[in-house]
Amino acid sequence: MRSLLTGFAVLMSAAVLAQNGIFGRWVTIDDNTGKKRSIVEITERGGKAYGKIVQLFREPSEIQDPVCKECDPADDRYNQKVIGMEFIRGLVKDGDDWEDGTILDPQNGKVYDAKLWVEGGKLMVRGYVAFFFRTQTWVRESAKP
Repeated sequence: MRSLLTGFAVLMSAAVLAQNGIFGRWVTIDDNTGKKRSIVEITERGGKAYGKIVQLFREPSEIQDPVCKECDPADDRYNQKVIGMEFIRGLVKDGDDWEDGTILDPQNGKVYDAKLWVEGGKLMVRGYVAFFFRTQTWVRESAKP
């Protein structure tokens, strides 16, 4: 009976996570090293999705509290701290996907069109310009990367 209840609890937890879709806290993973790079929180405001960086995992040789020096000076994020920065803006729901918004790469200051969706419990994050794109896979904060 106990294992049945435990199994039910696990299934219910998975169902709750699935219902949240893209919303919540996600761990970003470096494509090259496989190491955690940041924790991002994605929320909904006015029917649109927004994401901010809540924590960075930096090497000792890296600036620990960087600012977006590479951002366009006309962008309100120029010279702002990366931690706390809203770098995903204005995504709208289209079926199971969220798209038609933007994502900023604070390392190079470039802003890309964005699309987010959940696949296999992981968040797929695509930044693109025309036909060129790059997709990253993020994991829920509670999951082990």
